[in-house]
Amino acid sequence: MYSVYLETTVPSYLAAKPSRDLIVAAHQQITREWWQDARDRFELFISEAVVAEMRMGDPDAAARRLQLVRDLPRLELNDDVRSLVQLYDEKLGLPTQARVDVLHIAFAVGYGMDYLLTWNCNHIANGEVVRRLQKLNREIDHASPIILTPEELSHGGLGEKT
Repeated sequence: MYSVYLETTVPSYLAAKPSRDLIVAAHQQITREWWQDARDRFELFISEAVVAEMRMGDPDAAARRLQLVRDLPRLELNDDVRSLVQLYDEKLGLPTQARVDVLHIAFAVGYGMDYLLTWNCNHIANGEVVRRLQKLNREIDHASPIILTPEELSHGGLGEKT
């Protein structure tokens, strides 16, 4: 099975009350549909960074988010991830407020995830960021995960490595 690093927006969309914003509501529905069969098709992972982010905000919403991922393996911060964070901070060109996004990318790369799943299209699932990340990772001989949204990883019979 392919490995998937779940960035915080995915469990957040799953646990959130239905939005009145049509685009957000569509993303929530797509995420729910993806989640229904994802555990059978993929090896799902979160990190310490995801858990820390999910604990923030409204306590009831935080509890719903944490409950959804309680059984998923948690990736721990290690020296490889720390080194990648430092490199990506210097070279990816993301704004300072996107530091946690750099951390998510570093976890996915450092642990050799096949996919990084996110709804964050500003700093993670962004074509320019992905291009710079792939170039950097080639230079340091690291594989880049495929970065996409739940909509892009839906259906298609994927899940088994060939």
